[in-house]
Amino acid sequence: MPKINIDLHGSAPDKHKFALLLIDVINDFDFPEADQLLEYARPMARNLLRLKRRAQKAGVPVVYVNDNFGRWKSDFCRTVEHCARHGRGREVVESLRPEENDYFVLKPKHSGFFSTTLETLLRYLETQTLILTGIAGNFCVLFTANDAYMRDFNLFVPSDCTVSNTKKENDSALALMRKSLKADTRVSSRIALRATQKKSRKRRRR
Repeated sequence: MPKINIDLHGSAPDKHKFALLLIDVINDFDFPEADQLLEYARPMARNLLRLKRRAQKAGVPVVYVNDNFGRWKSDFCRTVEHCARHGRGREVVESLRPEENDYFVLKPKHSGFFSTTLETLLRYLETQTLILTGIAGNFCVLFTANDAYMRDFNLFVPSDCTVSNTKKENDSALALMRKSLKADTRVSSRIALRATQKKSRKRRRR
């Protein structure tokens, strides 16, 4: 009989004190302010991709926390393909396309914790510190940060990896998270990411 794998899916780095969350970056940008937001989202995507590569190198789990567009039977892969092919933000989606070892959580509302399995996943990963990134800083990132703070996670919200419809709105949201949620909003290049020592894993046989 095959060995029982105690990992979630056997390939991703399953334990780390940090986790990188990409919030609503898989997006079709089908709303009135889309063009305004895309002006900021494109450079953000380049910064976020560099941060993601650093996280992968350090063994930091990468979690896509994405809206389910009101469809409880949503297939995340289909959502990615739809946004990459038909959305106005296809350039952003293609650059940040999820990869094999990434995790994903679908959410129905603003916060990544509301009616989702995110907290269960993060506790399994033994995460203590969250790096919150994505769209939009003054809504979904802010709401997720608030819920993370109430669950005693340490927070980074890098100022160059989250955007809102305007710079003023984004700056205000970052200031609020710094003051009220004790979030560190330094730019992503200044966040130190180090690999944690891997624990030995015992496997059982039937």
